[in-house]
Amino acid sequence: MKAELKALIIDDEAMACDMLEYLLLNNVNAIGSIKKATSASEGLQLIHSFVPDIIFLDIQMPFMSGFELVGHISGYSRSIIFTTAYDKYAIQAIRFSALDYLLKPIDPEELKQAVNRYIQQREEKIQTRELYNSFLENLKRQESQSLKLALPTGSGIRMVAPAEIIYCTGINNYTQFFIAGNTCITVSRTIKEFEELLSGHGFIRTHKSHLVNISFVRQVKNENILLLQNGHTIEISRRRRPGLMEALKRR
Repeated sequence: MKAELKALIIDDEAMACDMLEYLLLNNVNAIGSIKKATSASEGLQLIHSFVPDIIFLDIQMPFMSGFELVGHISGYSRSIIFTTAYDKYAIQAIRFSALDYLLKPIDPEELKQAVNRYIQQREEKIQTRELYNSFLENLKRQESQSLKLALPTGSGIRMVAPAEIIYCTGINNYTQFFIAGNTCITVSRTIKEFEELLSGHGFIRTHKSHLVNISFVRQVKNENILLLQNGHTIEISRRRRPGLMEALKRR
């Protein structure tokens, strides 16, 4: 891809802005022009005048945080990639809302992957505006157990509580969600990503292709088959069986 994307870096530390600009110029060929802001207010002005394709937004800034800035640009339809030092709850809220983040210090390879994900989202016409709205809703929930997953569908973003998900099936780089009420949603992310996200919500991998909500397990049949409450059967791999049986005992 030719260098055509416009990037805006918003970070209250000028050195962090300069370092990210350097990394973009030397590692990401798709970026054509870059502007920097060292405050959220300056960043807001540039969002309207420069109209960037991608915003690299620091979360922790004085006067107005990155999260507060998002609240001021709810109509923004391009991509925001958060940059942050480690903050467990903030990162969970970002990931549950299908948004992207980079941990400081920023790794060049992870930076390239983040921009490539933006390009893929743009090609798939995923509506990022709805993702930001779901993210702001997740921030209000205050605790990780009440977060909801943002799942892009053909008709918009579906917000799903982990407790509603019966099981997930991975097919190459896609994941199918089977949800209570006989709904199935397919999203273009790997099942491994969701295994990490849902690990604290009662989910267990029963097979390389299946991730199951323990709450919906009805019965283990014939050593290698799991019967779920919706009547579906799931394969249990020999390697995964001990962990599954232990999880069922703790249920």
